[in-house]
Amino acid sequence: MLSGTAFALAAGLMWGLVFVAPLMLPAYPPALLAVGRYLAFGLLCLPLALLDRQDLRALRAADWWEAAKLSAIGNFLYYLCLAAAIQRAGNPLVSVIIGTLPVVIAVASNRRNAQRDGHLPWGRLAPSLAAIGLGIACVNHTEAAGLAADETGRYLQGAAIALVALAAWTWYPIRNADWLRAHPDRNPRAWATAQGLVTLPMSLLGLLALLALQALGLPGVPADFALPLGPQPLAFVGLMLAIGLFASWGGTLCWNEASQRLPTTLVGQLIVFETLAALAYGYALRGAAPSGLALLGIGLLVAGVVWALRVKPVATGA
Repeated sequence: MLSGTAFALAAGLMWGLVFVAPLMLPAYPPALLAVGRYLAFGLLCLPLALLDRQDLRALRAADWWEAAKLSAIGNFLYYLCLAAAIQRAGNPLVSVIIGTLPVVIAVASNRRNAQRDGHLPWGRLAPSLAAIGLGIACVNHTEAAGLAADETGRYLQGAAIALVALAAWTWYPIRNADWLRAHPDRNPRAWATAQGLVTLPMSLLGLLALLALQALGLPGVPADFALPLGPQPLAFVGLMLAIGLFASWGGTLCWNEASQRLPTTLVGQLIVFETLAALAYGYALRGAAPSGLALLGIGLLVAGVVWALRVKPVATGA
């Protein structure tokens, strides 16, 4: 339990970095941010693959296909929507929407994986879920109160796109945990590297698609945008390499380690660490401390996680 929680915390701290990248590069289209992030991830995984070459050779075609699906939905679709939502509605709103993941994943996995992981009694789980939900509501109320009247449409658009990101990131940890728990003999580090390797051809295809969209004058990339590196090439490349290494590979590795140690329902609640990290980074970038109500919400999120860790799964009969 302790080591699994520590790995989940490390993953959350690294994943929180991806919430500030769209704010640091506001002129960059979300699709280019997604392509750039996972192109860097794929390139970084090439030398890492040498360390895990024996484990990677043991993967079958079905395993590589599963890695491709996980990357397409949990990486590309998720980050495309996340970046678009953050640029429209801001970091705190999107952070708290994604912060509902502990509740969403718990509801989705508690019945679905009861035979494998045991069942967390809803009555004992309810206080932690209520605390997490109330905490998210407090943070969201604080952000909505400062919204200007002419920003409502863009704000709501960002919220809607964030819901798509929420759906993608709900599917990813459950499906990824299914594979890891079904293959306890496999190396989680090699599985993280495998997901990185499959992003490389996907990213190259994505970049070609963006070039084609711009050449044809179709939506996606402004006609005057300087592809492929944009107006801040050094900042873009450096940031993409940083989040490719830490958020993509490092975060996935730590999450895989946590997923092999903890029931899926508890792992799902520990995604709250990502929310806390994203909020902390966002407030730091904004240069402003959270309000009292926001601090109360963050405290409730932490309390919900601590409470959830005390709940033990109950074995379910066949």
